[in-house]
Amino acid sequence: MSKLLINECPVCGNSRFERAMTCTDYYATGESFDLARCLSCGFQFTQNAPVETEMGRYYESPDYISHSDTQKGFMNVLYHRVRRYMLGQKARIVERESHLPVGRLLDIGTGTGYFSAMMQQLGWQVTAVEKSPSARQFAKQRFGLDVLPESELEKLPTDAFDAITLWHVMEHLEHLNDTWDKLHELLTQQGVLVVAVPNSASYDAAYYGAQWAAYDVPRHLWHFTPATIKQLAAAHGFELTHHYPMPFDAFYISMLSEKHRKSSFANLKGAIAGAKAGWSARKDKEKSSSMIYIFRKKNQ
Repeated sequence: MSKLLINECPVCGNSRFERAMTCTDYYATGESFDLARCLSCGFQFTQNAPVETEMGRYYESPDYISHSDTQKGFMNVLYHRVRRYMLGQKARIVERESHLPVGRLLDIGTGTGYFSAMMQQLGWQVTAVEKSPSARQFAKQRFGLDVLPESELEKLPTDAFDAITLWHVMEHLEHLNDTWDKLHELLTQQGVLVVAVPNSASYDAAYYGAQWAAYDVPRHLWHFTPATIKQLAAAHGFELTHHYPMPFDAFYISMLSEKHRKSSFANLKGAIAGAKAGWSARKDKEKSSSMIYIFRKKNQ
């Protein structure tokens, strides 16, 4: 199997790293992967993950909900209920931050299509992109969405979108710096880029350590903090203008983390840990389990 060996930090360009921890793939294979930490900027990433062309089998678990849309089991039912609430929240964020009631939206990593379908119903002109063939098929059958494969991203016109969204997608993308360059090219000068990612500087990340579910190796290659994603964005011509906590993520991630620990009463313990994490984020939103970041192009 070909492995992705990172020799240079994608955030700062430094080539000196340390091993931060070793994490387990709890979803698909049970394999272990090291997380490396840049000694210059502190950015963490999964070292020696499979290359993109060989990553497919790591998404084949029926429990990988963003692709399977399964509602089997308590955790997946909880996921769907939280998602229904968050769809409205996400739509309001896009409308508020874009200053547009409707516009042209590019949703990258649309999964099974729920957000793209909602924005289309609200009157937005939506272009959706998704790598997974099964997820694209689901979006077509459920919502009538013609979702583009990832390869079509390169063919989209420049300065074409008023808003671009990546909901828990950026952490999966192998070609990180190329992606940020492409986003800058596709977005209008007054457009808004919305990126949601887990926060490895969160309360729950510190509490669970290597068993924190949002490390999700090897599918998650990059483990952002507010400081490192701001630095990465700045290197590609973006400035961070707002960021929002995602309070429900702490409960879901903490429950999964307790399952990784094989805890008795995992859901109860996870709910308690999630509540503590939520309280921590109320005092300091940069400790939120996941964050939504709002970026705009720097003035030319």
